[in-house]
Amino acid sequence: MTDEPRPFSILLIDDHPAVRQGLALLLTQAGHRVCGEAGNHAETHAFLAGGQSDIAILDLHLGPEAGFPLIGELSRHGIPVLVYSMFEDMPSIREVFDCGAMGYVCKREVAGELTRAVEQVLQGRRHLSPVAAASFSAAGGDVPAVRGHDLSERERQILDLLGQGHGNHEIAERLSLSVRTVESYCTRAIDKLGLNGMKALRHYAATTFRRGIHIAP
Repeated sequence: MTDEPRPFSILLIDDHPAVRQGLALLLTQAGHRVCGEAGNHAETHAFLAGGQSDIAILDLHLGPEAGFPLIGELSRHGIPVLVYSMFEDMPSIREVFDCGAMGYVCKREVAGELTRAVEQVLQGRRHLSPVAAASFSAAGGDVPAVRGHDLSERERQILDLLGQGHGNHEIAERLSLSVRTVESYCTRAIDKLGLNGMKALRHYAATTFRRGIHIAP
């Protein structure tokens, strides 16, 4: 008997409870699980103190607070960030990616665009919604790069094995490397991905490979 993969868990961060309720319904219907909700920085910090999520959907406007600082905090905990915002200007979108977010969806997109973005980000791929991409095209700007897509082939191999649950010693044996070399590659990957240590790296790898999905360049 084959075990079915568990649904991915999603943290919703938006200062409007009705928006979070609507997103929760949409994402649940798409087969995901909402594992937490937050409406401001304090509630997000409280979740991070004891919870873990496969992805966070973040609004940039949280009442009197901006969502930008949370992008780095979530990323350092190994939680990829998908921004879902009313802002459509190129400077805001560029700043989001500069902070380390993996995706951006404008709130006036159709509902299916958000679920597509969630799947893309969970596969380790960048996602820029059509409206957001159009703002770059109209302004003559280049589509922003996403941190972490400069992983070497060896670093990707090690992430493959980490995601399958192997320890550093097993990885060293499989790749004919020393344990110290494997640890060195892990350190580089942590730095490139902007993660907060080995636990966050293992979570990132396990999230990416839970359904047999490989990290995309």
